[in-house]
Amino acid sequence: MDSKQRFSNRVENYLRYRPSYPPAVVDALVEITGLTPDWTVADLGSGTGISSRPFLEHGNRVTGIEPNAEMRQAGDELLGDFACFRSVNGSAEETGLADASVDLVLAGQAFHWFDQNATRRECLRILRGEKWAALLWNVRLADTDAFARGYEELLERFGTDYTEYRSRRIDPDELAAFFGTMPLERRMSNEQVFDFDGLRGRHLSASYAPRSGHPNHMPMMEELRRLFEEHASDGRVRFDYDTQVFVSRIG
Repeated sequence: MDSKQRFSNRVENYLRYRPSYPPAVVDALVEITGLTPDWTVADLGSGTGISSRPFLEHGNRVTGIEPNAEMRQAGDELLGDFACFRSVNGSAEETGLADASVDLVLAGQAFHWFDQNATRRECLRILRGEKWAALLWNVRLADTDAFARGYEELLERFGTDYTEYRSRRIDPDELAAFFGTMPLERRMSNEQVFDFDGLRGRHLSASYAPRSGHPNHMPMMEELRRLFEEHASDGRVRFDYDTQVFVSRIG
């Protein structure tokens, strides 16, 4: 599937159930880059606006670059109260922004879908000043407890292209090639706690979770219910994340 259309039929679940980024992400960028509220930020692959929100709350003017119309509309609705947010129909490789018009580019949970060489060229074009960039991921931890291990096994068994997706995680050579140097890294803990409806929504927000009508859908949902009933405490299960932030000037 075209990566720009992968989430078209998952927007509602993505908006409601994907994890936010902890406030420490912005704190790290303030420390490393000197980020201030008067910086202009371009969020590449902004999706439903999850990665834009912390910067808007910090006071930044943010332009969300999103090629998927359904995701872009959801982001506009989520962030409609922020006068300093706008979204444009563009891509990481062709943002449509003016030369030297932003102080920071960021990508949250999206960089692995980009043409990285073309994105690097576009970032160099639109950035000004010291040309800072930040890449963010909430990486779900797969071995923290029995529920996490069981959930990982469920994805491996029923996911449509989970193995391929997992293999797309960025390695150090790709990061160094994009930034032109090895970026600084910061890590912080993050978590989500779900009842079964929340777990179901979080699961179905993933592009590799088979939809209704797929032969794996019903067996997958039955296994998800079994996992929940076996491991829930007080009617809840937890996803633990390692929030990873990679920051550097692009040179």
